[in-house]
Amino acid sequence: MTTVGTNTAQPRERILKAATTLLAEGGREAVSTRAVSAAAGVQAQTIYRHFGDMQGLLDEVARQGYASYLAAKQADGQDGDPVDQLSRGWDMHVAFGLANPALYRLLYTEPRPGQQFAVTGEAHQVLRRIVERVAKAGRLRTSVETAATMVHSAGMGVTLTLIAAQDGDQLTAYEGLADTVRDAILAAVLAPAGGPEPGARPAPVHAIALKSLMRDGVRSLTPGERALLGELLDRIATEEQPGSGTSETQP
Repeated sequence: MTTVGTNTAQPRERILKAATTLLAEGGREAVSTRAVSAAAGVQAQTIYRHFGDMQGLLDEVARQGYASYLAAKQADGQDGDPVDQLSRGWDMHVAFGLANPALYRLLYTEPRPGQQFAVTGEAHQVLRRIVERVAKAGRLRTSVETAATMVHSAGMGVTLTLIAAQDGDQLTAYEGLADTVRDAILAAVLAPAGGPEPGARPAPVHAIALKSLMRDGVRSLTPGERALLGELLDRIATEEQPGSGTSETQP
């Protein structure tokens, strides 16, 4: 059995280290009250005193395990080309999952009706801010919310697929999958860098960009005017492009 054999560490530190090790070695099922108590050399009551319950302990293990990844993602999302950052963020997410499969499953597959881990919610906000910068640069063809959701859900699905393949020693069979899906998702949400495609209307992309820029504040408009303009921009942003099969009335 895994033990945390240090007399100098405080009980809280020993409990966290024991739970983290058990999670990495045996997955979520291995992190039981009895196993953690034995590995940390404490009574079950000590776990509850420090963390409330086992879910509180798992939340803290997840928070600490995610901290370095989240810090790197936040630092990378401040400056530079937001499209490049979006691509790098995808790669970072997949790499984190493959390096920490048990922790990743805990974060993204643990049933938590009506809520999510605070750390994954924070990571999603970092992603959304990067997508917002893409929109402000005039490079987004969908709404910020739609693009962020597409990138997040596709990235999570790919990562879990690769983790399962890694567990079965079949990772080589999925070589290139993460890059292929990343490129497909980015192609779906990004507008071309050199301007609209032939026959495409630039108005939706500009509407998305303007709505994102409005979030920085427009002092000359009242709240009601901003709400109305936002609604109009949403309608323009979702206009069907020529050839989509949907007829439009020209102004």
